[in-house]
Amino acid sequence: MAILKIEKSAVLIGKLRLGAKAYIGQGSILRSKEDSITMGNSTWVLENSVLIGTPENPLKIGSKTVFGHKCIAIGAEIGDLCEIGNGTIFLPGSKIGNMCIFGEGTIIPEDAVIPDESVVVGRPSKIIRKLTNKDREMISRMRGNDITLKAYQENIINNELKGEEEMGKLHGYKDKYPVVSKSAKLFDTSEVTGDVVIGDNTIIAAGVKIIGNSHGPVRIGNNVQILENSVLHLLPDNKLIIEDNVTIGPGCIIHGTTIGKNSVIESGSTVCDYSKLGENTLVKSGSLIKQRSTFEDNQIIEGFPAKAIGQNSDILKRPNWGIK
Repeated sequence: MAILKIEKSAVLIGKLRLGAKAYIGQGSILRSKEDSITMGNSTWVLENSVLIGTPENPLKIGSKTVFGHKCIAIGAEIGDLCEIGNGTIFLPGSKIGNMCIFGEGTIIPEDAVIPDESVVVGRPSKIIRKLTNKDREMISRMRGNDITLKAYQENIINNELKGEEEMGKLHGYKDKYPVVSKSAKLFDTSEVTGDVVIGDNTIIAAGVKIIGNSHGPVRIGNNVQILENSVLHLLPDNKLIIEDNVTIGPGCIIHGTTIGKNSVIESGSTVCDYSKLGENTLVKSGSLIKQRSTFEDNQIIEGFPAKAIGQNSDILKRPNWGIK
């Protein structure tokens, strides 16, 4: 096996193909469904990032590409020698060329195509220019002045999750202790603290933190999925209620709110305290729900801050990047 560096707190799930000298930083999570993540040589994934591949949308990453902190990539194709700013989100079906630069917090929409040597910023992303010589020098300097690409050396990692490995940590707070259904699954590195109730067949994915301390109760319904590296918390004198069949995507921040049943909160979204989302709500990736916002049933919500942009005509289905 060629040399890899995977930090102890990183989590790799499923079958992954990683190139020589790949680096996976602290708290980062890679989840591959059915052999759907491939990463090139000397690509780095820095702290608390989440990368997900699915059979419908495999995740393919070239060589010597660097992801900053807290990035999210779901089912995208990303080329060689890309420089990806902190908090960037790549959505399914997006295709990224070689030697591209992404500003911090950029969101690449579904099925977007970014040509080689583009500089990209914005939510949603915009190409603002092509690379300059100074940009190329920066990319080279950040790689030790070596941007040559060597033949791919594959390492196959197969960490299929087994029942006994689902062992998230439960913590008491004063006289409160989490109550978790026997049929719920808490993945390794998830943590639940204090006044929290978790319902039947609910999944709490790797890296999730749910904190129900002195600030109030957290109630999570049945068949809910809270995905990788999301954080749930709340302000004093408040409560956090997540109703049945809700999906919360990776990298979300959910504070004291009520989320109606069958809703989907896509990756990297923030929902602030004292807000209320109706049933069958779709919150698009990277959106910000402001404090005390209220949205009726069946709304499609997007933006920073978020606004209703349409309505769902059917009951939302769990996205394929959820956990089966």
